[in-house]
Formats: sequence, C-alpha cells, structure tokens
Amino acid sequence: MNIFRDHVLTWWQVGIVKLCLLSIGIAVGAQWHEVFAPYVMVLVVVGIATGVYLAAAWMMKR
Repeated sequence: MNIFRDHVLTWWQVGIVKLCLLSIGIAVGAQWHEVFAPYVMVLVVVGIATGVYLAAAWMMKR
C-alpha cells in the first residue's frame, strides 16, 4: 500500500484545501491563544521563512 502516490489537484481543489486549513487555524487560535502566545515570534519567523522559500522555488521554476 503506497499512501504517498502522486496526485494532481485543480486550482479550485487547492483553494478548498487552503480554506480548510485557514478555518482550522482560526479555530485553534481562537480557542488556545494562551498556549501559542509565547511562540508568536517563532511562528512568524517560520511563516516568513516558508513563504520566502516557496516564492524562491516558484521563481526558479519559471
């Protein structure tokens, strides 16, 4: 059984995945904001780093 097989998503399926993850993130942040408050800077740095990486990978692919 190969659970890591290739699969191509359409643009609207990717949009649904992003909406799902955004909704989960908002729900978790609203409920457990005290838990994540000490790690805000770490989460911001991780978010910026992954965004820069994705932008660079996208630019290099073109």
